[in-house]
Amino acid sequence: MSTVLSGEGGFNASSAVLRKAARYALVVALVAVFAVFSIAAPGFLTPANLLSILVNNFTLLAIVAIAMTFAVSAGGIDLSVGTAIDFASFAFVSLVLAGKPVALALGAGIGGGALVGVLNAALISGIGISPFLATLGTLFIGRSVQQLLTNGGNPAYLPPAGVPESFRFLGRGIVGGIPVPLLIAAAVIFLAFVILTRSRFGRVVLSAGIAAGVVRYSGIPLRSYIVVTYVLVSAIAAIAGLVLTSTVTVYIPSSGNAFLLNAIGATFIGTTLSQHGRPNVAGTVLGVLLLSIVANGLLLTGLNFYWQQVGTGLLIFAVLAVSFANRKAAVRA
Repeated sequence: MSTVLSGEGGFNASSAVLRKAARYALVVALVAVFAVFSIAAPGFLTPANLLSILVNNFTLLAIVAIAMTFAVSAGGIDLSVGTAIDFASFAFVSLVLAGKPVALALGAGIGGGALVGVLNAALISGIGISPFLATLGTLFIGRSVQQLLTNGGNPAYLPPAGVPESFRFLGRGIVGGIPVPLLIAAAVIFLAFVILTRSRFGRVVLSAGIAAGVVRYSGIPLRSYIVVTYVLVSAIAAIAGLVLTSTVTVYIPSSGNAFLLNAIGATFIGTTLSQHGRPNVAGTVLGVLLLSIVANGLLLTGLNFYWQQVGTGLLIFAVLAVSFANRKAAVRA
């Protein structure tokens, strides 16, 4: 009898170890990557480079990935976050070039991005199209609209004299020694964490991602929550669009799509931090940080750009594979 009990105790102990290994695979990967590049990449540990990682690699991707986290938490996905970024940038630049006040242009930028979410919500909640197909269609429509509005994809530049100082501050200002874009990203992360973990809205969204049928049959107006979710996703992405525009002072059609795949990757990497494999803000932030460090480190090593993409893809696969394998082994144990 004692032998059996000791055997069961051993299985339980090994199961607990495997569950912890699965949950913290992302943290281990982050520490390992940081250590490797500290040795292999010249200049990686300099204060200037570490700040560059946070400002140039982390900030915008973090905002977009947080937006994606809301969509995935609700059981869907949003392939049109890049379109929301672009529409926000286009609306802002157009109004500034027309001589409108900065406050009005900023509001129009957020509104322009949110309109993408309105279209997604209408397709998903109104018609019943799957989030993947609905947002994919919005992506294609948005790309075509931008081509039509810019005579085939011509950039729209803000002349130096035409860039209001208050807007330039959004992308290049510093408060208390901290770059404003980083403060904006921190605010978005904090608010997203509060919404998803401390509000009724967040609980419903997370529940919808696990068992939408149960939520629907409990009497909760799930369609309304989905509408708000996708509008919120696009509005958050629009913030990234405005920060990007204030940094580069130019609108380039379809440039927002450059963030799409990394935002998806960071969100799903972040699920490994959850005990149940669910999207979460902390995991997404660590996923973004991991991708940002890898992008910067590979660049410093002088590796060919295309091999950098291969390396990033292999890293994403490795983190997910180790986490899922360990989680499956823990379940069997």
